Amino acid sequence: MKLSLSLLFLFASTILLAQNPEKKQVTIKGTILEEGTNYPLEYSTVSFIDRQGKIVTGGITDTQGNFSIEVPAGIYTVKYEFISYKTKEIPNQNLNKNTTLPTVKLALDAASLDEVVVRAETTEVQIRLDKKIYNIGKDLTAGGATVSDALNNVPSVTVDVDGAIALRGNENVRILINGKPSAIAGFGSTDALRQLPAEAIERVEVITSPSARYDAEGTAGILNIILKKEKTLGLNGSLSTSVGVPLNSSASGNINLRTDKFNIFNTTGVYYRNGPGNAFFNNNYFPRPLLDENGNPVLDNNGNPISVDPQFDQVIENRQYDRMGKGFNTNLGIEYFISNSSSITASGFYRKGDGNDETINETSNLNNSNVEERTLRIENESEDDYNYQFSLNYDNNFNDKGHKLTADLQYDRGEETERSFITDQRTFPNNTELPSEDIIQIENEKEYLAQLDYVLPIGENAQFEAGYRGSFEETTTDYTLFQEIGTTGNYVRNDSLSNIFIYDENVHALYSQYGNKFGKFSFLLGLRVENTQMKGKVDAENVTQDVPFDLNFDKNYTNFFPTVNLTYELAENENITLGYNKRINRPRSWFINPFPSRSSEANVFQGNPDLDPAYASAFDLGYLKRWKKLTLTTSLYYQYETDAFERVQEETGEVTSNGVPVIRTFPINLSTNQRYGFELGLLYNPTKWLNLNGSFNYYQFKTEGFYNNVDYGAENTSYFGRFSSKVKLPAKIEWQTNAFYRGPSNNSQTEYEGILSVDMALSKDIINDNATLALNVSDLFNTRKRNSFTLTDTFASESEFQWRQRQVTMTFTYRFNQKKQRQRPERSNDDEGGFEG
Repeated sequence: MKLSLSLLFLFASTILLAQNPEKKQVTIKGTILEEGTNYPLEYSTVSFIDRQGKIVTGGITDTQGNFSIEVPAGIYTVKYEFISYKTKEIPNQNLNKNTTLPTVKLALDAASLDEVVVRAETTEVQIRLDKKIYNIGKDLTAGGATVSDALNNVPSVTVDVDGAIALRGNENVRILINGKPSAIAGFGSTDALRQLPAEAIERVEVITSPSARYDAEGTAGILNIILKKEKTLGLNGSLSTSVGVPLNSSASGNINLRTDKFNIFNTTGVYYRNGPGNAFFNNNYFPRPLLDENGNPVLDNNGNPISVDPQFDQVIENRQYDRMGKGFNTNLGIEYFISNSSSITASGFYRKGDGNDETINETSNLNNSNVEERTLRIENESEDDYNYQFSLNYDNNFNDKGHKLTADLQYDRGEETERSFITDQRTFPNNTELPSEDIIQIENEKEYLAQLDYVLPIGENAQFEAGYRGSFEETTTDYTLFQEIGTTGNYVRNDSLSNIFIYDENVHALYSQYGNKFGKFSFLLGLRVENTQMKGKVDAENVTQDVPFDLNFDKNYTNFFPTVNLTYELAENENITLGYNKRINRPRSWFINPFPSRSSEANVFQGNPDLDPAYASAFDLGYLKRWKKLTLTTSLYYQYETDAFERVQEETGEVTSNGVPVIRTFPINLSTNQRYGFELGLLYNPTKWLNLNGSFNYYQFKTEGFYNNVDYGAENTSYFGRFSSKVKLPAKIEWQTNAFYRGPSNNSQTEYEGILSVDMALSKDIINDNATLALNVSDLFNTRKRNSFTLTDTFASESEFQWRQRQVTMTFTYRFNQKKQRQRPERSNDDEGGFEG
């Protein structure tokens, strides 16, 4: 049974109603569920057939499997249909008044399963009151790719060359896995997402106007990554392997076994990758004022500031990165169906990674464009890390109307050990060994999470929700720096920089929200209150250097976060949405750790323990229009943020052993940050063999603030756009091209050039369509590079950075019991909840 047939029923019923206006109209309601699981069957067809066998009218069910249809009074056969399910008919129903029919349960039709072939061909979008849902679909360029790569194909989302994820150009985005913070997402770091296979993703929810149900964390919004968990009865799964140049190999598999009483699911993957990269820095230093011991300028006899020329007025660095990484990850879970309305799910996740990176930094120190010194710095870094997570979920549906209770418990633990051995030598004008460094950093993280959510439908269209979430995080960073005495081979611990930093962040949250629908108007109003405790502690026994701030701090904040989401349906396939929410951006542990980490001898990053959370109020006005072959989405948005974070650079007044000034980068709270923009998305399928997908995002922000009497205010206008096309060729060959361009941008000190990237892929189904062979090229023209220019009063810096060079990958995927599937939409309240309106 095709969906177009359902639309034909509706069209025919409209004509028939128009021809019989004199008949009394009655409202018939009911619910359609899946037999055995009681899952609501969204978009099921309900038809009313008169005694002559003609379809008088009909309709489809909503996201909860409910329908409400106006019918001319009379005697009918009521027919219930859904793709790949057995049709059910109830004859001789005397419908002469408003009636609620008994709940109907449809069973799977094994015979029809072989007739229905469903494959998501492109990314499609679903609009909810508080989110956009992107089903990744059969994205050819994701073959052999990671979750981080796949996110870069989602509209509104960008992933830069460092792996930093941004939403509408704003990096203050909250990453959730299946609706919860998770070790799978690396406790807020994006590194873990570079290790998980893209095949594990089922869909991505872009939540730019989060309801009160979600964390208030992340001023840009939330990205909720939903991992695959098959709901088809029986045993099914897939295996995938890939190999690429530069060396990039991986293998992953997922398997699912489902019966009437339990569902066991597992995804496991291994990888071995080599990632060459490069960077270039050209730093020009200006004369700087001579300062006295109090930091005041020293004046000459005429009262003019005395300037000091730098030892070198230009420093050029060329870096080559050779990264090797290997790892293993697995996710195992079991869902037990206690009854037709309740289930309990236990799952465990484990990830282990091992990396060895070599960075070669060739530095030339110049005066008046003449090279006076060259140095060679080689950093060998080994990294050993693991994460594991245990979670328990209880889900109870009290009835078929959406009345439910869910409870979650989760424990996450992770440890990362990094060891860097750095050697330095002068290669010009003479060959001289310089002192080496040995740095060991061990970071331990653990988090406990408890969550309770309750949903109560009220009447036909209203819904009330309430819940609690508590998260308790502890991060311990043990940083030890050993420095060589001369070139003797003997090392001594630097007690002024070595330290143990302990950071705790505890958040208690309560929320409540209410939604209702009146005709074409829907609303969802919510309020969330969060109490945050941020505690920092430094092991003082290991610190010998005085610092200008309190190393131990204990801050406590209680804040209210209102949310408003409104929708008005202009027509069946056209609506307008308006959203408002208040958000918080809490500084992460590395932004608060007061002790510096060094990417090179002359460039350090230092946290700021005086950082306070940033707060933002955001407005979003959206419009959606669907035609037969085209879907249009647009948004206008505005955000006002206070105490916004900004990284600034300044000279420390110190110099390296060979006289190069040391530049420090650190975060501060600036006063305000205003951001507003416009985005447009188009999905166009003109023919069966061509699918087009494009999006464009334009934004502008203005930052105002002073630090140390220096104005760090800035205005920036930028944009990014992406385009994807998929062409079906003969012999079951498909060709896909993805193009992305991010326009130039700037902050208070740095200007960034635009970035162009093009990916291309070909695929062919083989082995009776049970397998797919794909070839894809990432960054076809090798242009995914970040070029920037920084200007301050004391130096100017020009740089280019390329994280990963162009890559070619071949992927083979084999599916068993998955080639032909029934098309069944996911439950809208799976993992994320929320009022659909």
